[in-house]
Amino acid sequence: MAKLVFGMNQSLDGYVDHMEFAPDPTLFRHFIKEAQEQAGSLYGRKIYEIMRYWDDEHPEWDADERAFATAWRNQPKWVVSRSQPLIGPNATLIGDDLERAVRALKAEREGEIEVAGPDLAHSLTELGLIDEYRIYLHPVALGRGTPYFAGPRPRLHLMTHDRIGEDVVRLTYRPA
Repeated sequence: MAKLVFGMNQSLDGYVDHMEFAPDPTLFRHFIKEAQEQAGSLYGRKIYEIMRYWDDEHPEWDADERAFATAWRNQPKWVVSRSQPLIGPNATLIGDDLERAVRALKAEREGEIEVAGPDLAHSLTELGLIDEYRIYLHPVALGRGTPYFAGPRPRLHLMTHDRIGEDVVRLTYRPA
């Protein structure tokens, strides 16, 4: 059975915003390894549209960026949306009955399935489907933006914490 893991970069004041801070090279290589090992990714529409960037080739990319793009393209992706967005290669649209679709994914797959997007994570948290939360805490205060927890905060139990790169601490929690 697969494990659903919601993990994102977060500011000290609880916001996620890929435009405000980026991973350093060490953290980026960590994300490459995760992408290579994941059983797939489950996206909300907005974050999927941002991630589609990795579907295209960019000549200015370095070796790490090319490695991440390859890993991302190779893994299956599921996009949760009622608006029927255009989806790219290796992606499947989930429109209705989120709970049934995600329970089936968890039953059919082995390994970790990344959950991306605070709104989707909120829905999956309410359904009791997220198995692990990973907060990559950056030493940045944004003061605004999209919160990591888009709704009521679930009760969590700290499993591990570790430093990645110079300034980021990964906090790993499971639902309490």
